[in-house]
Amino acid sequence: MSRYVPARHYVSFGIVALALAGFSGWLGISWSPAYFPAAMFFLTAALLLGLATRPAITVHDAHIEIGKQVIPWQDIRKVDRTGWISPLVVKLTLFDDETVLLVYPGEVDCCKHLLRTLRQMASCAKIDGIPYRQYWGEMLGAQEARRMASPRYRVLRPEDEEEVERLYFLLKTVGHIGPSSSEPRNPSKQQSGDER
Repeated sequence: MSRYVPARHYVSFGIVALALAGFSGWLGISWSPAYFPAAMFFLTAALLLGLATRPAITVHDAHIEIGKQVIPWQDIRKVDRTGWISPLVVKLTLFDDETVLLVYPGEVDCCKHLLRTLRQMASCAKIDGIPYRQYWGEMLGAQEARRMASPRYRVLRPEDEEEVERLYFLLKTVGHIGPSSSEPRNPSKQQSGDER
């Protein structure tokens, strides 16, 4: 079970916007054009505080809970992402063509994690118009291609590479690594033979 609650900064930003709305309204008493920013700050404060009071989203193995609404995973037929990442806005289409707008005002990382979880758990759904198996197959294929196309890093400095190449060509011209055939293979045995 995973629980996603709204981020705390929505409350603090909402309070700041409300304070700015009050200050602009106070300035509007003596200078009427200040009422326009007061109204804008007030609307922003209402939006931010509304997002801060969104219900928690709880993800279970069999269903997802959005506040008191329980949606089984097999009932979800489409998971369509909008352009919003934070707050995350996702349109869920159910088996009876009912649409549920999931709004999660969280941190960016939590929003991405929730979106990935929604896409993984809704195994009967089309994800952004692509069937579930095909979507995850393409994702895995793209990850494999990215892994294969990883850049090669230099291990040696250029002068070390030149030294390795020089030693390689020297080895290639000599033809072997060990001692030459004219030298004795085991000097300790030859020495013991000389002593006899």
